[in-house]
Amino acid sequence: MEGNLEQLVAALNIYPISTDVLQQITMLLQSKTDEALSSFISQEYQSLFTLEHKIWQLLSEDSSRWLNDSHYSEFFQTLGSFNKSLIFNQNHITNEIKVSLIMPDTIDQIINIFKQVEQSIDDNDPLITLASLWFNNLSFFIHEYPQLGHSSIMIQMNQYIADHFILTEKFKFYLNQLRQSPVSPLIFTSRQLFYMKTCSLSLSTYFYSNPSSFDYTPDQILQNIGNEYLQIIQIHSYTAELWSTELLTCITHLIAFMRSFLWWNGEQGTKFKILLSTEKILHEYIHALIRIITYEAHSRFIMSQWINDETILMDSTLLFLINIIQTHNISWFFHSMNQLSDTLLEIAESSAYYQICLCAYGILSEILTDEHLKALKFPDNIRYFFFKMLEEAWHNPSKKYHQIPITYFLRGNFIK
Repeated sequence: MEGNLEQLVAALNIYPISTDVLQQITMLLQSKTDEALSSFISQEYQSLFTLEHKIWQLLSEDSSRWLNDSHYSEFFQTLGSFNKSLIFNQNHITNEIKVSLIMPDTIDQIINIFKQVEQSIDDNDPLITLASLWFNNLSFFIHEYPQLGHSSIMIQMNQYIADHFILTEKFKFYLNQLRQSPVSPLIFTSRQLFYMKTCSLSLSTYFYSNPSSFDYTPDQILQNIGNEYLQIIQIHSYTAELWSTELLTCITHLIAFMRSFLWWNGEQGTKFKILLSTEKILHEYIHALIRIITYEAHSRFIMSQWINDETILMDSTLLFLINIIQTHNISWFFHSMNQLSDTLLEIAESSAYYQICLCAYGILSEILTDEHLKALKFPDNIRYFFFKMLEEAWHNPSKKYHQIPITYFLRGNFIK
């Protein structure tokens, strides 16, 4: 049976599941590099399809009897990493294949996992860790393919997240913990990170997909978390160099969720004005975001895909700033920030992620005077960058650069 994925997957139906089978599948998946992923999926598609949907089934059942076994844990971590590579792999794996492998069969499977998370009395339950891994991957998938956010499963899933996790006293409790400075490392449990990262990330990418409706109004969301959110960003923006990995994660996904939610549905910034209700609050928030992007250590970890916290943080923070500029008559406010243009130019020229470059250049074009723009070399840089993206979109069979249609470039409308 060794190395035969079809037989190994078939053996998962025999209870109790053999740890030897799990180890063999684990080693097989670990051996597949990004370069080999496309051919492996092509050759083993049916077995992988069976495996992926078997795992959704296992996670949705009572998992307490096996989750503490290290062989299970390593297997799930390996499959989760494999799926993340699959999501971000651009080498000849069709969207249809990715959807069939990544998406669960029914909303019931998702709800059953959520209920296990809610009912668990252990804040560091291994199930919560694995649930986070699976739902984080779903969120990354929706961000890469926003049209999937309109599926009935994703609509129901995110409504459940809002009902049972975001608009709860538990979420507010975790926000209040994050308002402390310094933050105790003891607060970062699997459950806390599920609420702060996994749930925020899911709603962030859901709103990024621009759903047609949502059951809660901006007032309802912001009344529950708006003030706490602003205080967290304000407090911790002064000490970015002291952020732990977990605090970075929480702040990243709170900013991403809030930005995506406030910009959702193209209401020209009306929701921004609910959160940033006075000129003083607006100015303080802008300063806080600028302090965050100015911390250089974050920039060193920016990747070419929306795949890690530093990339998501920089992308979301810059998007927040450019959305504020687009919806408030406030370009003048940035003129006195002498070092900001240098910071943005450095980010634009060094970032590996295309949308961060676009946002940095976009902010510069909004806040600099014509005289300053003429004195800088960045118009030549952005011209090269624009035509590079346009060329890649032209040669792509889908006529897109990532998820940006070629027509958006021709209209000059490519910052979401």
